[in-house]
Amino acid sequence: MSLRSLTQPSDSNWNVPNGLSLVRLILAIAVGVLIELHLYLPALICFVIAASTDFIDGWWARRYKQITKLGRILDPFVDKTIIGAAMIALVGVPGSGIAAWIVTLVISRELLVTSLRGLIEGAGGDFSAKQLGKWKMVAQCAAVITSLLNLLQPEPVQWLQWALILSLISAVILTLLSGWEYVVVATKSLSQQPTA
Repeated sequence: MSLRSLTQPSDSNWNVPNGLSLVRLILAIAVGVLIELHLYLPALICFVIAASTDFIDGWWARRYKQITKLGRILDPFVDKTIIGAAMIALVGVPGSGIAAWIVTLVISRELLVTSLRGLIEGAGGDFSAKQLGKWKMVAQCAAVITSLLNLLQPEPVQWLQWALILSLISAVILTLLSGWEYVVVATKSLSQQPTA
């Protein structure tokens, strides 16, 4: 298979963006397993690779016109799995700083937004990602990374502990704000749809 064939416009589900999403999904699952095994450095490496390559599949799909329905579902699903797997595993680790209520808030927001997206897009509306949601993902990733970095230290490091606290506060605030933004968008979209 040549590079040229990989960059041809296509509506096939067997393309580079979806392949990258599947690799990221495998890495996300690996992160959860590695944290459970207390292998924090490999978990950190897998998490950083999975999270930092998030933009590549989206960029590739747009650049080479390889956007598919599967990709529109798979990409956000993988993003949620990356964060969910890491945070759920970290809840069970003493000293991780990740509290169960934070993970419950994060997952509840994701379930709500996913449900609203299915409702709006199923009715033919637009429910594309918002900038606030992207910043929410950045803050959540920062919280996971700083948590893992803290766990790698033999002794507490004050600046890392403060970084974890700040990233968690940012993640919680942005999770709430972005969730509310999607609720407002969904409410407006549903109110404009004709009733049967």
